[in-house]
Amino acid sequence: MARLSLVPQKREFFELYNRAAANIVTIAERLIELLDSFPERAEELAHEVKELEHDGDRIRHEVVDLINRTFVTPFDRDDMYRLSGVLDDICDHVDEAAGKIVRYGVVEIREQARGQAQVIRRAGGKLAEAIGGLEGFRESRSELIELRELEDEGDELAHDAVSSLFRGDADPLTVIRWKDIHEGLEEAVDACEKAADVLEAILVKNR
Repeated sequence: MARLSLVPQKREFFELYNRAAANIVTIAERLIELLDSFPERAEELAHEVKELEHDGDRIRHEVVDLINRTFVTPFDRDDMYRLSGVLDDICDHVDEAAGKIVRYGVVEIREQARGQAQVIRRAGGKLAEAIGGLEGFRESRSELIELRELEDEGDELAHDAVSSLFRGDADPLTVIRWKDIHEGLEEAVDACEKAADVLEAILVKNR
């Protein structure tokens, strides 16, 4: 049976959230590398993305376990669970998209997908900055605003990418494959905005 700690484990919680954010940046960088070097090392890089997704799962489990063992948490328990979940979701979506690129028999990478991956990386960086200020509940308004702007940019890229599939003369299988991949990459960007929403709620409650 897990021992319940009566001493607030504030530092450990914030370290775990920072690790989760850093992992998002790294997994986005591997996705960019996969797209830029495709098809060379595609399987290897997709495997690295998968391992980083597993790292995200492990960090989330560590957060949940620590919450369950801690009597006094640094902020609301539900918000802590929610934040760990949305951070993990970002890695899940990146991993899913990378896996589809390898498994779907893609021949060449579309430029819009590269653009989407760059948006994910930039959003991950802003998210890491905002989470870095979570300890002490420091002001992160500028980072959260930029995250929402990046989500708008990601939506526009995704809509343009899918529309161009139907405007062109691509064969139906190519359209199906890439529509699914583009939508998966968009979900990763959307998950970054959801994380921004959770962070904003935490900051509002703890001012």
